[in-house]
Amino acid sequence: MPAEEASVTSAAPAARARTRRRRRWRRWLIALAVLIVLFLGITARLFVWPDQGLPARVDALVSLDTPGGALGTALRLAERQHAPNLVISLGTPMSGYGCPHPIPGVRLFCFNPDPGTTQGEAEYVGRLARKYHWRSVAIVTITPQETRARLRVERCFRGPVYTVGTPIGLTSWPYQVGYEWGALFKALFLQRSC
Repeated sequence: MPAEEASVTSAAPAARARTRRRRRWRRWLIALAVLIVLFLGITARLFVWPDQGLPARVDALVSLDTPGGALGTALRLAERQHAPNLVISLGTPMSGYGCPHPIPGVRLFCFNPDPGTTQGEAEYVGRLARKYHWRSVAIVTITPQETRARLRVERCFRGPVYTVGTPIGLTSWPYQVGYEWGALFKALFLQRSC
């Protein structure tokens, strides 16, 4: 076999191997791109644009202890008579928050959750709902927490649970979304009870 033929035949398998490697890398990059788009879509659905809604009236408005304007929003909704009961989580006793002034025509419940988490808040709401025979509640919290708050409260309360989200600052979103992914994982897989 002449030298030219030998070099052509040995170059062909190397070229095919490079082509296979390029195709493999291309497939991996496409798969990675699909996973990233899927992750971003799920993140947007769960934490940026979660299910929201508030009927004209519910039995209770529940303001969770969160950064942002949840308490102010809950107070405005109560003043507009969206519910005859307003439940306000003050956070832990060390937070120093006090119960706001009463609103005419609205029964006010202020509490420190035990444990001082969304789980503790949901448990308290469930106990109040059973005691006072509430049929529906609306949770007021920051937008990224709505999905997890609804999940937690639905485990402790049998009626419809609505959410009202309050906006957060643009710079808070990365932290809040990261936190909510971890907290949602914990709620779904580690703390499944009320």
